[in-house]
Amino acid sequence: MPNTSLSIAQILAVLEATPTRIAELTAGLTEAQLHAPPTAGEWSITEVLAHLRACGDVWGNSIVTMLKQDRPTIRAINPRTWITGTHYLEQQFRPSFHAFTAQRAELLAILRPLRAKSWARSATVTGAGKPLELSVQSYAQRMARHERPHLKQIKHIADAIRES
Repeated sequence: MPNTSLSIAQILAVLEATPTRIAELTAGLTEAQLHAPPTAGEWSITEVLAHLRACGDVWGNSIVTMLKQDRPTIRAINPRTWITGTHYLEQQFRPSFHAFTAQRAELLAILRPLRAKSWARSATVTGAGKPLELSVQSYAQRMARHERPHLKQIKHIADAIRES
């Protein structure tokens, strides 16, 4: 995806569409298929979903912190590190997907009514090199941009499983 900014409407559209798209891509697959990587070394659909949940936790919590506090300092957390403290990778797909969908609905309920001024609220993010000044919009955009290739990844995995 080109490195251009997404509008707030585009961000919301991507974030709203992701659960529906995952449901469409995984329709009809068994639990075993959802846990099976297409080839050795690749993620399964369940692993991709677990990763998206971890990103939702980390980045969504940062968004909430920026909205609740004036210019907080947030320590960056890598979602790949965060996931090690969860049971997301061991969960069955359907309950995990239900949790992801609920998590997304909560985030959208926070983001949809925001005025432009709130989208611009920011934090200083430390712990990943030079401190960065990031906003609610930049975090939400990061999430939306990040999900697009993972949706393609889920499609690739589902297609490979259905062809085998």
